[in-house]
Amino acid sequence: MNVFELFDNIGGIFFVFLNVVTPVFILVVIGYFIGPRLQVQARSLSRPAYFVFVPAFVFNIISKTQIEADLALQMVAYIFAAQLAVAFLGFLVAKALRQSKEMSAAFVLIATFGNVGNFGLPLIEFRLGDASRTPATIYFLAIVFISFVICVGVASWARSGGVTAVFSVFKTPALLALIPALAFNISDVEVPIFLSRLSGLLGQAMIPVMLITLGVQMGEIDKIKINFNVFAASTVRLIGGPVLALLLVPFFGLEGMERSTGILQAAMPAAVLASIIALEYKLCPEFVTTTVLFSTLYSVLSLTIILTLI
Repeated sequence: MNVFELFDNIGGIFFVFLNVVTPVFILVVIGYFIGPRLQVQARSLSRPAYFVFVPAFVFNIISKTQIEADLALQMVAYIFAAQLAVAFLGFLVAKALRQSKEMSAAFVLIATFGNVGNFGLPLIEFRLGDASRTPATIYFLAIVFISFVICVGVASWARSGGVTAVFSVFKTPALLALIPALAFNISDVEVPIFLSRLSGLLGQAMIPVMLITLGVQMGEIDKIKINFNVFAASTVRLIGGPVLALLLVPFFGLEGMERSTGILQAAMPAAVLASIIALEYKLCPEFVTTTVLFSTLYSVLSLTIILTLI
């Protein structure tokens, strides 16, 4: 590699960092600072996003999208395989580090539940353009579903509890919005203009609200204690996730936008929902919450590189 190629590579990385990563993180930083100063609570923002903005976004995208059923099934099967693989990797790393049953389950939570909504959707759209919305949204829905099933299942295993909570995933508003969206899509019935505009306006609010909410949630974290376990779990999520996704993609015959968006969604930092599940099941909640925060900061570097390569 000569000097000019080196400068080109550095320039490409800086371009991605400035124009793709920075806008997303600035919104998170805004949320981090305005939370305590304006006395804004994360829950007051997350509930409208969860119950209104996200379902509206899903309905607006899926009801209009034109994608072959076979291709959609390929994508879902692919991301399910990638999620199971990274969950197993998280478990293996925890066992290699001789962690307890509860800590092993916490590693799986971190490895599995990526922030594919707050981070994944805006970052992918900024990097790959409007054409990425449909595959990124399909992956988003599939990952949320399988992550809930894996995380609640492993949490129940660690605590010797039941798995009835796994079925609550079917009540997730974003997944419920799929039913009417698919009905319009499959029947080729055009969505009424008022409904299309309403869901479009609400859907546009999803990304900024979710990013600011993430910042507010991080501002509410009291204890920050970085150790090797935090670094190891974050590395499984940020490096192991996209590497496994890259290795698996040839087996599912995906190319182009479907390939790129799948790998990128697998590279997102841990989601705050992982810490919520850890708190609910008392699975090392301080460790999980700290790792969510650390992986988000760590992803400034990892995502900049991966987004440049993709």
